Amino acid sequence: MSSTLITAITELDQSKYKTKVYAGGHLIYADEPTELGGTDEGMSPGALLLASLGSCTAITIRMYADRKEMPLESIKIDLAICKEEEMSKTTTITRKIEFTGAISDEQRARLMQIADKCPIHKLLTNPIQILTS
Repeated sequence: MSSTLITAITELDQSKYKTKVYAGGHLIYADEPTELGGTDEGMSPGALLLASLGSCTAITIRMYADRKEMPLESIKIDLAICKEEEMSKTTTITRKIEFTGAISDEQRARLMQIADKCPIHKLLTNPIQILTS
């Protein structure tokens, strides 16, 4: 992640749950599925959280593999978060990482270690304080 402050703005009008999310000059939508009253026109907030972790993990691995000139062709990361009713003091996110390319077992093991160096992984595995005003 960059050393600059990361910011995002969300806006929700009267269009039920479809929320505009602005960050760094980009726009995406967050929404809820129709069974929860949304329009399903964007990812759910939980999916956005997983997408953040997955994309950060993949980018971190790619940067390392490129720097070390590893023959890594692609990275696939499957993520899931436990159901809301299962969340208590511990929330569990599962992350399965698959690599394609002619990488050795030693390189594969090192890339798995690098996955935990992703800034979003570090952020999510440390205490988080949210200050609301």
